[in-house]
Amino acid sequence: MTEQQRTSEELISQRSAIGRVVSNKMNKTIVVQIERKVKHPLYGKYIRRFSKMYAHDEDNTCQIGDLVLIQQSRPLSKIKRWILVEVLKREEQQ
Repeated sequence: MTEQQRTSEELISQRSAIGRVVSNKMNKTIVVQIERKVKHPLYGKYIRRFSKMYAHDEDNTCQIGDLVLIQQSRPLSKIKRWILVEVLKREEQQ
């Protein structure tokens, strides 16, 4: 098994999520908002639910609005349990 295959399988086996960066004010930390859709039990309408995850950004590369892939890791601080894997799409600056 090659190194590339092993790392891609490890990524799949661990929990990961895609979300949008809503804050990068902290040093080496970003706040990522994850959206999920839940069906209402009575009316059947789909409702958007949001979760905020604190992720470790070693190089402070992310900007607000970027679409990122994060992966669950060991506890890094009191609230930080995720690490940044890659930036999928950059937010265009105006």
